[in-house]
Amino acid sequence: MRNPDSVVNHEPSEPLGLLKHYMKDLVYGANDGVITTFAIVAGVTGAQLPARVVLILGMANLLADGFSMGASNFLAIRADEAVRRSDGHGILEPFPVRHGLVTFAAFVVAGSVPLLSYVIDVGDSAFKVAVVLTVLSLVGVGVTRASVTDEPWWQSALEVVGVGVAAAAVSFGVGALVAPFTA
Repeated sequence: MRNPDSVVNHEPSEPLGLLKHYMKDLVYGANDGVITTFAIVAGVTGAQLPARVVLILGMANLLADGFSMGASNFLAIRADEAVRRSDGHGILEPFPVRHGLVTFAAFVVAGSVPLLSYVIDVGDSAFKVAVVLTVLSLVGVGVTRASVTDEPWWQSALEVVGVGVAAAAVSFGVGALVAPFTA
């Protein structure tokens, strides 16, 4: 039986190794940040609420949901390590706090993108600009993921964008459906 306190894996020190090591956290945080923030933008737009509501809900989402995502990633890693330890296996991830912080940072940075057109106030074009920026950021997440895998960049980008578009369509539709009942 292995010493349950032995570290099986360690954190790499070179940039590419770090990117690979934290890729799951980066994709998880960035993708969810972009999608949930854009879902707010789409839902508010679908409900035909004022643009300031996008900023209020968007900022609340960035900080609250971003923190929740990072903390949940930390707790999930801690739980997984506790199970491994109880089964007599070595520690795979000795730095769960770092993974939580990476998830939080990726969520906040990528999740800010759909709000940019409202922050700089491009007027009536804000939603259209948010759509373009959101799609571009989702493509960026997919391309980044593909950069450390053997997937073609376009396939990875298409998968990420497809998930994002589906979530946005649901949110926009719910906003449009519920809006008449709130007047």
